[in-house]
Amino acid sequence: MEVFKKWCILCPTIIIIFICRRCHCWSSNEQQVLVSNPPRAPDDGQGFVLPVFDINWSERYKEIHASREGYLYGAPLLGNTSYFPTGVLGEAMVLRDKQLWFRDVQYVTENVNKEWPEAAKALTVVSTILLSARFRSLFIKAGGLQNLSSFRVIYEDQWTTTIPDGVSPGVLTNWTQDLLFSMERLSINPYVVSRLHPRDDDLPFPMETDIVKRLAANLDLSELHASGRLFFANHSIQAKYPTNYGRWTAACSAYFFIHPVSGSFLPLAIKTNIGADLVYTPLDDENDWLFAKMAFEMNDLFHGQIYHLSNTHDVAEPVHLAALRTLSKRHPVRGYLDRLMYQAYAVRPIGDEFLFNDGGFFDSSFAPTNFGGRSLSSDLYPVHAGLFQSSQFANDLMSRGLVNCTYGPSLKTMPFYNTVQPMAAAIHKFTETYVTTYYPSDALLVQDHELQAWMLECIEQAHVLDFPPFPLKTRDVLVSILSHIAFLAGVGHHVLNAATPGESSGLLPLHPSAFNKPLPTSKGSIDSLMPYLHNSTEALKQASLLVRFNRPLLEQQKGNLVNMWSSPEFLASTCPAVQHAAEAFMREMLHISDAIRAQTFDADGLSQGMPFIWRSLDPRKIPYYLSV
Repeated sequence: MEVFKKWCILCPTIIIIFICRRCHCWSSNEQQVLVSNPPRAPDDGQGFVLPVFDINWSERYKEIHASREGYLYGAPLLGNTSYFPTGVLGEAMVLRDKQLWFRDVQYVTENVNKEWPEAAKALTVVSTILLSARFRSLFIKAGGLQNLSSFRVIYEDQWTTTIPDGVSPGVLTNWTQDLLFSMERLSINPYVVSRLHPRDDDLPFPMETDIVKRLAANLDLSELHASGRLFFANHSIQAKYPTNYGRWTAACSAYFFIHPVSGSFLPLAIKTNIGADLVYTPLDDENDWLFAKMAFEMNDLFHGQIYHLSNTHDVAEPVHLAALRTLSKRHPVRGYLDRLMYQAYAVRPIGDEFLFNDGGFFDSSFAPTNFGGRSLSSDLYPVHAGLFQSSQFANDLMSRGLVNCTYGPSLKTMPFYNTVQPMAAAIHKFTETYVTTYYPSDALLVQDHELQAWMLECIEQAHVLDFPPFPLKTRDVLVSILSHIAFLAGVGHHVLNAATPGESSGLLPLHPSAFNKPLPTSKGSIDSLMPYLHNSTEALKQASLLVRFNRPLLEQQKGNLVNMWSSPEFLASTCPAVQHAAEAFMREMLHISDAIRAQTFDADGLSQGMPFIWRSLDPRKIPYYLSV
């Protein structure tokens, strides 16, 4: 095995061909078919071609040698996660991506700067109208927000250029509903909640039996657990991170459950894990329970912004960096990955300079410091977020008991799965065609020394966690690897980022980025929630930060998911089978987009079982790449 590993990296193509034929790795029929009809683009010298069919093997070898010298593994950025590129070629690539990123974000920045004052003006005007002349000056001085309903003015008919679709319908009107709170766990941040296994998982914290029975149709906590109806979401790790001066947060954990009568997915309890470590339930005083939900949402918003880094950028980048060091730019796998990694290496350094720097955007809005954000990234990456196979779409959901569960009742509805599964299937279908076009049989994989060198590089040099084992023997595994990278870039990243924070997951007052005073020391002590929440300046600051993650010009720029494989440069390097598959992919994404855009409230006031309409993952409006 060690000898084979060295050959994968060092041997020229012609020697590999010679060895394979001498040891009869191909049958005579395979040799004849593959050599007489190699899968490649027209012979213009620009098409993707496997090394075994490339007559310019010497140039190819020199290219890879130069790449190994120029693309090096540098220190991680934004936490102790995956390597970030350095070296002469690596640094040039990062500079190129940053220039592209700043060019694209200029439109967003200019419009945020115009729309922020307009939102502030609307808030001031409405606040002034709501107040009598006697108290008007006092209120405006205090911050411009009269009550919880006033926050909607920040969003209604605002940010129309930055988030042209507006906020998700229902979020501003139904935000106090428990069903909205619980269903957000199955949609806008589906990466935290897990079903508790009746035998393998202990109960994380106790509850009063009478309270549970009143909420769960006379079932107690142990009965919910034993029947596979109990779920747990845990942000307690956030208790250890430092906070910015004058800002406070919790580190909530929460129970959710499938109601034994209605079948609805509902909240059962929220535990703060900080200070007095209070446990809140829907039976508490209205202000207490709203506060608890806000505290959980605060932790969830923080988690979502950090998890998206650890789970998408930090996973996709080292796989591509390994490809840059082992695959010729004429290799079809390299071409596939290059297409997806547009601007990819801009995000972490720009985040390091402007978002997670001392006093930067993150410090200006969130309760945890930028160091806390980097620390959470470091903590999430090796446990789950950075695990390549375990965090794949279906594997992740099944492992957490959210789909295909064998030890409890099915969820009545799973909006995340239902929305995303058709996109994942379309990506897989295209990738399957792509791979089988260039690799007509599994046998050819083993003979591709560049491909095997890439696999080895991912594991031993790039240190991609939980990567499939070397050597790569089946096309199914290669399809799975490539499909996952495409999913991370074109779908997974945007579940938590892109339009989502500005349209739903970061909307006030339910989703504050920080509290303005310490958590209560006892229940029943909150006369008003307003002192805990952002004043108008801080509220506008949060809104203006989160809408920046959207990219409103994608459809015009052909940078959306619909156009993932439609680049003329990319398609010119492929062959007719791949080009037809790209056309089919585009048609399927447009069909999915039409279905998402057609979503409305049903007779019960629900959409996908939720009291809000979730359209943030419309393929026409999300990037095909890791945008921010």
